[in-house]
Amino acid sequence: MRKNLIAGNWKMNTNHLEAIQMVQKLSYRLDPADYERVDVVVCPPFTALRSAQTVIETDHLGIKLGAQNVDWHDNGAFTGEISPLMLHKLSVSHVIVGHSERRQLFGETDEVVNTKANAVIAAGMTPIVCVGETEDERDAGEAEARVGTQIRASIEGIDSESVASIVVAYEPIWAIGTGRTASADDAGAMCSFVREQIRDSFGDAAESTRVLYGGSVNPGNVAGLMAKQDIDGGLVGGASLDPDTFASVVRYWV
Repeated sequence: MRKNLIAGNWKMNTNHLEAIQMVQKLSYRLDPADYERVDVVVCPPFTALRSAQTVIETDHLGIKLGAQNVDWHDNGAFTGEISPLMLHKLSVSHVIVGHSERRQLFGETDEVVNTKANAVIAAGMTPIVCVGETEDERDAGEAEARVGTQIRASIEGIDSESVASIVVAYEPIWAIGTGRTASADDAGAMCSFVREQIRDSFGDAAESTRVLYGGSVNPGNVAGLMAKQDIDGGLVGGASLDPDTFASVVRYWV
């Protein structure tokens, strides 16, 4: 069975002091039994990773630490970039790659996402590979074609054992930060489609790959999403910035 995973993407929010408070407040609202049923990941900005790591390790919390982005080089003259090895030394377990904001605002291609995903795996961490279509693509009936192209290109060259342990997040771009969300049926259908694409290339490994839904996930829609067989959790944006709300999402999914 695939263990559900809820990841909070804080984006460019919180300084390191606020991050400490948020991790502590979230931990107060979750019980050890919650972590047994759901992997809980928080993804602060780079400047808050060390502070969050210290709280998690000092207090022996069940929360896992994630990063929002990464460069694929181990080191070198790449001003402003953060390497996989740097993140690994901070006990980061998961790294978001190919988020739609990175693709749209910073020009990341499927090939770049693929290179990053491979680098994350090589450094001993788990990539959360994001895919998703725009509203225009969905309205034109091109959602599956777009998502299919993204997922195949983004995980190309990864071995089957690693594919079984990666995470894929389906995020319809038109639902990110807008308050809109795909219906549970549409989200479930697209997550099933994502798994089919992985199965076509990697066979039974697809049954172990966790597929998340992202796009304005909140306590009001989580019950419908979790009922879908091929949705194994959520990549949560705005709702993850409030510990009470984020804890509610986690506890709905247990």
